Amino acid sequence: MTPPPGCIPPGIGLRIVGDVHGDAKGFAAAAATDRFIIQLGDLVDDGPDTPGALHLMFDLIDAGRGLFLLGNHDFKLARALRGDAVQRGPGLATTLAALDAATAARTLAEISRAPAWLTLHSALCVHGGFHPAMLTEPAPPLPPGRAGRLLARALFGQTTGRVTGAGKPERLLTWVDRIPPGITVYCGHDQRSADGRPLRLTGALGGVAMFMDTGAGKGGHLSWIDLPPLN
Repeated sequence: MTPPPGCIPPGIGLRIVGDVHGDAKGFAAAAATDRFIIQLGDLVDDGPDTPGALHLMFDLIDAGRGLFLLGNHDFKLARALRGDAVQRGPGLATTLAALDAATAARTLAEISRAPAWLTLHSALCVHGGFHPAMLTEPAPPLPPGRAGRLLARALFGQTTGRVTGAGKPERLLTWVDRIPPGITVYCGHDQRSADGRPLRLTGALGGVAMFMDTGAGKGGHLSWIDLPPLN
């Protein structure tokens, strides 16, 4: 999905921001720029101030200064807010308890509009994982139930259907080898970095994946990368 016309002002630099997870203080630091903010999803849960992170994103949207992608935590929150039967772990339960009625309504509306991926010339932004079809197919709207195949890749990355010893889905990174040459995929979801900086991986075809999640809201910190204007 390319940005809607006028969504990103021409001539303005971009700031790609990793998973926020309720780290409103870190997100405020990332937003202290004249660049256009593209946040890679998972605004909510885990960290100390999910309402603060949401309201900061709302302010950026209202000012035409930013947008966020659909992450798996955002997707699950939207499903809970609209009344779907979802498993409410501690993070989601805490988030739901912290949202007043007005914030909950705005949150559901904005998550429902959030794109699952964006193509930006030689870059693609997505939360969980890449699939080549994302370069040609538009991101689907928020579904009435569970995510379909391509949306599931965008939200959850590539999984095997098995769970790890920690009880989390087992994930693969073979999708990195399918990134075409000249394309950089900016993604979150997996905290892959071992040094606190975004992790860069080059795939078999020469494409690049930048893993931007460095643990904000979960004991780490928030990371971002600045890009030049689109035109």
